[in-house]
Formats: sequence, C-alpha cells, structure tokens
Amino acid sequence: MNLGIKGKFALVTGASHGIGRAIALALAGEGCNVAICARKKEKIDKVVREIKAKGVKSLGISADVLIPKDIDRVMKSLISVWGTLHILVNNVGGGGRWGSVIVEETKEKVWLDVFEKNALAAIRFTMSAIPYMRQQKWGRVITISSTLGREGGGAPWFNIAKTAETALMKNLALQHYLARDGITFNSIAPGCIMIPDTGWDEEYRKNPKAFQKMVDEKFPLGRLGTPDEVASIAVFVCSKQASLLNGASIIVDGGESKCF
Repeated sequence: MNLGIKGKFALVTGASHGIGRAIALALAGEGCNVAICARKKEKIDKVVREIKAKGVKSLGISADVLIPKDIDRVMKSLISVWGTLHILVNNVGGGGRWGSVIVEETKEKVWLDVFEKNALAAIRFTMSAIPYMRQQKWGRVITISSTLGREGGGAPWFNIAKTAETALMKNLALQHYLARDGITFNSIAPGCIMIPDTGWDEEYRKNPKAFQKMVDEKFPLGRLGTPDEVASIAVFVCSKQASLLNGASIIVDGGESKCF
C-alpha cells in the first residue's frame, strides 16, 4: 500500500530508542524525511545514521523537554532547515516508575515533572507545529499515550499525564478550523512494551522464570508487545488513507487492558 507520505517532513520526539526510534525508522521506510530529538547525542547520532541509510533526509537535535527553551530550539532548528513540518509524533514521555509506592510520600515535583515531560511537552510541540500544518492545509499529529491514559492503574502521576495527552488529541480534533485545514489529531495507547534496558527488561533480568509466569497469567498473547508493532499503527495513522481518523485513541496492547 502506498501511504502517500513519501517526501513529507516528520518530527518524532524522544526517538533515540524504543517506540520513538521504531516510529522514526518506519516513517523513513515510507520515504519520509525524519527529524528526531532526545537528550543523548550519541544515541541520536546512531538513529540519524539508521534513518539516512533508508535514503531520506534526517536531523538529530539534542534537547531536554523539561526545558521549554529546548523545545523552541528544536522547532526553530527544524524549520530553519526544512521550512515546514507535515507530521509530528509526540513520543517523548515517561515517569511511570518515578515516585513512591506510598502515594502521599511522593514529592509534588514528581507530579509536576511527569506532567511536563508528557502532557506539557506534547502541548508545546503541537502548538508550535500547527501553524505550519495550517499553512500547507495538511498535517498529522500523533501522541503516544498509554492504556493508562484510558483506565485506572499504574502510578497516579503517570496516569494523569497520559489521560491529559489523550484528552488533548480529542479536543484538538473537535476544532472545526483545524480539521478543515486537513490536520488530524490522534493518540496511540500502547500496553506493556518490551524495550531493551528499560523497566520491563530490568524486571525480566531479575528473575526470568517469575517474569514469564507473570506474563503468561496477565497477557492474552503470552508476551509483551514490541516497538515495531506500535510503529506499524503509527505510520498508518500518518497516512493519507487515514484522513477520516481524527480524535481516536487507538489501543495497541494485544488485549491486555480492560478498557473498551
């Protein structure tokens, strides 16, 4: 299937590893020119090389999304080179393992930082991208939320931030002037994804047998998801064929969650 996005310009935030990296490479595989941002330059440079190997243009920009000026710098750097942006994937986030299991012992800064790293970062990048998308009468904004943005569970500060991201995409989709300028806003809600050197991988290494037992009991597929499985959905949502998909929250979890 020709997704109609060859030659488009995309930005994927937090794309130095995991889901963000998988989405960036999948978009590049469809002929998109892809910019990425993350904190660690050496990881950024590696992904940029992988993107360019697919025959498209790429930019890599170091940034900390907890610093608003860094977000401004990412957008200004991208626009100065490419002049526009067609696709924005708000992937950067995290904080689900921050804080204390005793909720009231968790410092307010944790709540604020998790909200800023997830929801506020998505807001800031999206508000910066919208004018360029309106000018060209076409755009795709996708925010990588979580199944915990649709149901209770997990760390409260993370759940609140992911719920806010889901609400952001839905409410922007309801704006007539944006929809009629050809811009769609959707969120993708992954379940538990196995990413090397992150939380689930650490749990597996502690006790592989106990981990697999938990997975067999909890997950209908008997396994966690992969970044590539999330990326496949994200790329279709970016496509021209997905023009009627607007305001959706798409669960990608193999049946793990209990929400509809």
